[in-house]
Amino acid sequence: MTTDASRRIVDIVLDEESVSHRTPEVEHERAVAMFDILEDNDFCLVGAQPGPYRLRIGIFEQRLLFDVRDGDDNKLRDIVLSLTPFRKVVKDYFLICESYYAAIKKLSPSQIEALDMGRRGLHNEGSELLRERLEGKIEIDLDTARRLFTLICALYIKS
Repeated sequence: MTTDASRRIVDIVLDEESVSHRTPEVEHERAVAMFDILEDNDFCLVGAQPGPYRLRIGIFEQRLLFDVRDGDDNKLRDIVLSLTPFRKVVKDYFLICESYYAAIKKLSPSQIEALDMGRRGLHNEGSELLRERLEGKIEIDLDTARRLFTLICALYIKS
């Protein structure tokens, strides 16, 4: 667990205007990711004052927006990323998640495990892509990137 307050997100909000109806499974994944981020994260805005940070994430004009604020909610910087590099991995991730959730209801444990391995692999791919796209802007560890990727997927449903 990261205890250095200068490298922590202490508050995170998803722009609910960016989000449409989510399935119960997606809503559960989103809630777990939000909880896990606040419990343990490593996040540092490059070239800016240290945290703790408040983070707002949304999609605006087909771009991913990270609104990074200080602990007193003063804006530090907006980081805007194109969604284009994420499209394929998010689409593939959604497809395998749908298969996984359907499989839980009717397939054998070994078949479910195979789908879960594929799901985790795509999740890791999306997390690494996020870290690459944020390089030089935000430093994050893999676990924080994984949780943020989950939140991006939850936002991506509407876009």
